Amino acid sequence: MSANQPIWVTDPTVLASRLATRPQRVGLDTEFIRERTFWPQLALVQLAIGEEILLLDPLAPGILDALRPLLLDQSIVKVMHSAGEDLVAFSHACNAAPTPLFDTQVAAALGGIAAGIGYQRLVADLLGVELAKGQTRSDWLKRPLSAAQLEYAADDVRYLAGLHDQLSARLEALDRVAWFEEDCARQVEAAGAEPEPWPHLSARGAQHVDGPARIRLLRLLRWREARARSHDRPRNWVLDNELAFELARRPPESQAHLQRRLDSHPKAPRKLAAQIWTALETPLADEADAPAPPTVEADRKTVREMQEAVSTLSASLGIPDGVLASRKRLEQLLETGRWPDALEGWRREQLEPVLAPLIARQLPSTDPVV
Repeated sequence: MSANQPIWVTDPTVLASRLATRPQRVGLDTEFIRERTFWPQLALVQLAIGEEILLLDPLAPGILDALRPLLLDQSIVKVMHSAGEDLVAFSHACNAAPTPLFDTQVAAALGGIAAGIGYQRLVADLLGVELAKGQTRSDWLKRPLSAAQLEYAADDVRYLAGLHDQLSARLEALDRVAWFEEDCARQVEAAGAEPEPWPHLSARGAQHVDGPARIRLLRLLRWREARARSHDRPRNWVLDNELAFELARRPPESQAHLQRRLDSHPKAPRKLAAQIWTALETPLADEADAPAPPTVEADRKTVREMQEAVSTLSASLGIPDGVLASRKRLEQLLETGRWPDALEGWRREQLEPVLAPLIARQLPSTDPVV
């Protein structure tokens, strides 16, 4: 067991006193549960301040309120690893995302170490420390937490400062700090983003339904998203995709007809018939502007050539495959002729010169890439 024993904190005044010195950086992590909810349920917040490790109980009154000023303090760097869902958890529970963010997984990718590398492997590779794996499936909402759980949780932030030191130096040497900051800022922005306005575009099979059915699908998916968020339930628990498509393609003739169909469907939300009927029948203010899913399927040969071009560029930059652009994003770019938000910024600057000639082959001459 490490010399710096973790401190269990349930009193917000204790947390406030520990943060009074305003450190330049903190290590930050969470344990959360998301099996039966839309939002991640914060079960534990780990905080490393210098050599001191605090394990905050978010179930204790006032703890999250006391934590919020730290999350928003722009003078304190928050060092995290693979922060995506943690950011969502903080955004929902504290109405604040940790900024500025230093994500060590993102730094490792842009530093040429590995894409999507896990915390344990990164600690082993850079710091030579082997961490235990035994508590990954623990019930973190149970109280009291065991000594093994507490030590495992403390390890998740104990080595973030060391990773920060090495990865910061690596990014500086490669002149990629600006790229890194852009990627971290995009993560923070995504955590607090509003729902996707056109959820039908990402629904598999939406390109095979006609215009009226597509509008009904959009109405159902917008309603599902709003209810999932407000009632904190997984989307598919509210309305699964198969049933949403079925109702969009073959709309019920009446609410009574809808109720009979829901009663016969094994996964249907039978008690929500009135709300589903209203969603189907109520026009959306902007539905006339709803874009149709791409009807041009990306040419497989061109996609392969784009992947090869990206791989060659990645090798020349010393960046692991998959960091610059995934196959999905390349297909999206080819199908729509528009650069996805995920490929904007520094990625587009690097990718456009090598991809533009390949994209021009598939797109009509009147449809320039934008």
